[in-house]
Amino acid sequence: MRHSLKKIAFLFSVLFCLAFQIQAQDSPIKVKYEFKQMTAIESVVPGGLGRSRLLTTDKNGKSEIIKLDNFFSLVGINFDNIQSNDQIITQRIEALSNDGWELMATNAGAYGSEGSTGIFITRYIFRRPKM
Repeated sequence: MRHSLKKIAFLFSVLFCLAFQIQAQDSPIKVKYEFKQMTAIESVVPGGLGRSRLLTTDKNGKSEIIKLDNFFSLVGINFDNIQSNDQIITQRIEALSNDGWELMATNAGAYGSEGSTGIFITRYIFRRPKM
């Protein structure tokens, strides 16, 4: 009798655990997110005459603008400027990450006219759980 009581108690505890596990799987917690977008607009204009900027915009339309260097200087492609821009963008991504933002998507494109001018644009989409 004592042995069967142990079996029944064991069976009951197993069924209880399975029922709890099934209920937990049927009702996942849905996380709500807030989003932020960052856009790098890098000018491709000979002679360094273009304007390059890094814009960060929140859900309320508030923007932060950081000056970037142009891809070109008077003598052609300026790799120091490109390196500087990469450093600024990386620092901004790291700062957002430290504030709980997760980089979830990027999208890049270029626009140019028939001449030698244009822009290179990269959009970065961040999200974090709503507080």
